[in-house]
Amino acid sequence: MPRGQGDRRGAPAGWSAPERALEAGIDFDRANAARIYDYLLGGACNFAVDREQAAKILTQNPDMAYVCRANRDFLRRAVAWCLDRGIHQFLDLGSGVPTVGNVHEIALAHRPDARVAYVDFEPVAVAHAHEVVDGLETVSVTRADMRDPDAVLGAPGVRDLLDPALPTALLTVAVLHFVPDPMLPAILARYRAALAPGSAHVMTHGSADHDDAELAARTRAIQDGYRGSATEVVLRSRPEIHELLGGNALAEPGMVDIVDWPAPDPEARPTGGYAAIALLP
Repeated sequence: MPRGQGDRRGAPAGWSAPERALEAGIDFDRANAARIYDYLLGGACNFAVDREQAAKILTQNPDMAYVCRANRDFLRRAVAWCLDRGIHQFLDLGSGVPTVGNVHEIALAHRPDARVAYVDFEPVAVAHAHEVVDGLETVSVTRADMRDPDAVLGAPGVRDLLDPALPTALLTVAVLHFVPDPMLPAILARYRAALAPGSAHVMTHGSADHDDAELAARTRAIQDGYRGSATEVVLRSRPEIHELLGGNALAEPGMVDIVDWPAPDPEARPTGGYAAIALLP
């Protein structure tokens, strides 16, 4: 049986001991964004319920796999941008299932002393991440709810790894539209307040706030496709997304479609998601 395709009541064949140890916390009955994302990127850390939900999403918007790849490509560009500007620490909230071109792979290739703290709540994502980064002293994986910044920032994998005196990149890529909490602006402000001057907040976020009516409709179709999953989508307007960035100045070119950061790509069709990097004073 291929890995990731075991029966819904047991851990998939080939899973390691850490993955089985976390099995008790896995929701087998509802699809989860991290595992859907993994499946759409061609990964194997997902279940039948996730693949069924992904099929529903793709029926609503066949571009969804393209949108996921665009997000991963942006993440790689953003990490390289941060490294070029002297930011060598990364706090990745909602990091998901690790795939090729992870934050730590990019960072360590540029800076062997770079530090990356991954945080996610989904047990499969966390278990697989532990397996991927095993033996890397400058990379940690923490299972925690990003809506509790004190717990995240106080977790050993974050507190003992990241130097609070050095600039850090706060990464919230393709995750905040799965967080309906009305306190989200305040939650993110708490993270930013803990970061040293010269840090950055990197974000992508889905939105139906577009002049192009067809693009807006495609994005709303993605939202419809996630209904009934454990992680439904909240689409926010451009002003609401900017509020999540704390009103801080944005690196050029500002808030643009994911494929157009940091420069327009005339060959790429728009995703309906916005990308931006806020510069923290």
